[in-house]
Amino acid sequence: MNNINDNICGIIPVNKPQGWTSFDVVAKLRGILHIKKIGHSGTLDPMATGVLPVFVGKATRACDMLPFDNKSYLAGFKMGVSTDTQDITGEVLKTCDNLPSFEEIKEAANSFLGDIMQLPPMYSAVKVDGKKLYQLARQGKTVERTPKPRRVEKITVREYNETTGEGVLYTAVSKGTYVRTLINDIGEKLGCGGCMTSLERLSAAGFVKAQCYTLEQIQTFADDGKLSQIIIPVQSVFSAHYDKLSLGERAAAMYKNGVKLHGKQAGIKNAALADGVTFMVCDSEDNFLGLAKYSAETDELVSLRNFY
Repeated sequence: MNNINDNICGIIPVNKPQGWTSFDVVAKLRGILHIKKIGHSGTLDPMATGVLPVFVGKATRACDMLPFDNKSYLAGFKMGVSTDTQDITGEVLKTCDNLPSFEEIKEAANSFLGDIMQLPPMYSAVKVDGKKLYQLARQGKTVERTPKPRRVEKITVREYNETTGEGVLYTAVSKGTYVRTLINDIGEKLGCGGCMTSLERLSAAGFVKAQCYTLEQIQTFADDGKLSQIIIPVQSVFSAHYDKLSLGERAAAMYKNGVKLHGKQAGIKNAALADGVTFMVCDSEDNFLGLAKYSAETDELVSLRNFY
């Protein structure tokens, strides 16, 4: 592959199509953008659609540093059916004809609001002893897992048919929360079981669905030589959370050479207030250089991640 676009750096919020893995999307974009260095934030299952932030070029360095933790989803569900994957694509383990009422569903869902402990499903990319759980699950193996702390910020049952057990819920959750496990646990709490039937991610990494582009749209922008119109600067995900620190020409050159700047050199006027603060570091021309944290104890600006 000729990496003719190696100078590209930024984020493209993608509207992931159903039936594609997140890796499939990345592989497709490598072909469209002609660049190898591409990553994504927040894996989506093949059946899921919606917001998948894709990081291109040096912006991939931001994938594990995003200040936005929460994601929001619209999920279809069916009560009275439990599967091994906790969604409708899996093998049915049990069924139940005694379906809950709308009020019972809402009450059970609301009981998961706030801080919860969630057991990672066997069909997930979580690793145990170096092996992904879904790989073990496909071999018919079940291993002991440790519940993880998660947070459900919002959960609302928007639709529910008491006759069929089918419905739709909206939820905003912390990073690492499995919505299909949440639905499974609601079903278990009600004693009838439940599984997810569809999933659409509405927001992630500070991006919402309305900002996202389909793969076909991205291809068109690339064909027309207009990729710059849809690539979002990587600093945009940090600007609302961190103060900007503008370095003078000499200080910027030192910073880019790996020199730990003292507070005065970096333009920090109040060491006590700046202590432990993470800054967006820019040069005198407002070019984003990276993230750095100031320590009043050592009077140093220490680089956390560079993007130049």
